[in-house]
Amino acid sequence: MATERSDVRIHEPRGDNQWLTGLVFFALAAQFMTVSMLAASMAPGYDFTQGAISDLGVIDETAPLFNASLVAAGALNLVGGALFYRAHGARWILAVYVLAAIGATGAGVIPLDSGDLHGLFALAAFLGFNLEAIASGTRIAGPMKAISVLAGLVGIAFVTVMAVGDAGNPAVFGPIGHGGAERLIVYPPMLWLLAFGGYLLAEPSIDAAAD
Repeated sequence: MATERSDVRIHEPRGDNQWLTGLVFFALAAQFMTVSMLAASMAPGYDFTQGAISDLGVIDETAPLFNASLVAAGALNLVGGALFYRAHGARWILAVYVLAAIGATGAGVIPLDSGDLHGLFALAAFLGFNLEAIASGTRIAGPMKAISVLAGLVGIAFVTVMAVGDAGNPAVFGPIGHGGAERLIVYPPMLWLLAFGGYLLAEPSIDAAAD
């Protein structure tokens, strides 16, 4: 007698929510990367090498735009994570998406000059977005799986670099500085979301497993 598989391959048509999930993820990353680059070019005297990305949330010329983009990223990640949950059914993956959403939204609502709470939200976002790339990779196959895991690992590696540098060892940043290290935390999962959004829009199959 054939053994029963513990996972089920599902295939959602374009009329269902998979295309919408892809669109939400693509919009999240596209708007955040566009806004952050525009804000960095608008902010007077902004230093890409030494400046934190969150500095854009406290400079008068860019604060409203940048903080609104962070809140939007958090909201879109929550919506996209919930839609994706309908396809894979794994609560632990949904929890990682929620963590990232809370981190991004909190960092936008409580900017850098508001105290230590901003740093906690930013850390939740840094870890959450990179962990959701790795977690999502467990539900897909082929090159996109490898891209998901690689993006998350690069981001998490640079979370460690930033922690060491900010703890009093700035030499670890090398020529890219604090700003470069922080972008290597943020850009890999954002680029992954662009790619993953396109992957979902192309209507692949997704593995759903009971947890």
